[in-house]
Amino acid sequence: MLTVADIMTKTVISIKEDTTVREMATIFDTRNIGTLPIVDDMGNLTGIVTASDLVEQDRPLHMPTVISIFDWIIPLGGEEALQRELNKITAQTASELASRDFVSVAPSDSVSGVAEVMSNRKLHAIPVVEGKKLVGMVSRIDIIRSMNR
Repeated sequence: MLTVADIMTKTVISIKEDTTVREMATIFDTRNIGTLPIVDDMGNLTGIVTASDLVEQDRPLHMPTVISIFDWIIPLGGEEALQRELNKITAQTASELASRDFVSVAPSDSVSGVAEVMSNRKLHAIPVVEGKKLVGMVSRIDIIRSMNR
């Protein structure tokens, strides 16, 4: 049985919390990757930024539908959703743009299990961690390449 350790990319391009949007755009462009893990000084994974996160910065702000009851104006999507959208659009650093609710896998996980997670969650790449330390990335192309083994 193939494991994630057998197919993962071990040399990972990662960024720090203070990496700017412009720097991330350059990395995405020149390295032809779609996911950047964010690590702290100890190499622990703290977040993820995807190319889609940067693309979303360029879209117009969606003004939520509101209900007006008496003198109250209540956004239907909730104030928190609007605030999250505003934060993403105005983000200047990886820390401000990062997803903190991310999926990660262990090197010992099965390739078929990771393929299922990627398929179900519509992910293109998943960080590989031992404890909290980033040790690799596994992507859809890694899984496809493993089919030729």
